[in-house]
Amino acid sequence: MDPQSLALSLPLAAWAAHAVLLTRRLSAARRDPLTGLRTRAGWTHRAERFIRRNDAVVLLLDLDDFKTLNDTHSHAAGNAALAATAARLTAWCGRHGFAGRLGGDEFVAVHRHPDYSRALDDLTAVLNAPVIYEGQELPVSVSVGSCRLANLPWPSLRDALSAADAAMYAAKGTTGRRSTRHFTH
Repeated sequence: MDPQSLALSLPLAAWAAHAVLLTRRLSAARRDPLTGLRTRAGWTHRAERFIRRNDAVVLLLDLDDFKTLNDTHSHAAGNAALAATAARLTAWCGRHGFAGRLGGDEFVAVHRHPDYSRALDDLTAVLNAPVIYEGQELPVSVSVGSCRLANLPWPSLRDALSAADAAMYAAKGTTGRRSTRHFTH
């Protein structure tokens, strides 16, 4: 290669390396380091595309009494409960959807399972199973709110999340937690 071509190609190679580095950093920023799930921004970006192609259900999940679990058993135990919840939610979503962590003890998922009512009952049972941490059973309880996009007058992710949030708080308030509530319009 002649010196002039080499001089022109070096900046291009540097820019290419820089682009790869930025792409890796952006990808890492869109993943929660504790659970490996997508963060709010990463999940929302992917969910917007997913709901355009699928008759989907949006779920919002919250660990009940998480502060008590942390205060009673330690933050490490709380982290174990968060990681276990993420793994259980991811396994449940399987090839039908994907999950994310909004922050703290809040999770989100989008799902296109054909029999989602029965599948949500299965999810609630799995999520409410105790977590084993250092040989001790940790009590875990999760409230789930869901909204099927087809039940909304104008299906949008924002409206589905809002309806799922209302359903989740209704589940917490009326049934004493550990339950699932579906949004119906």
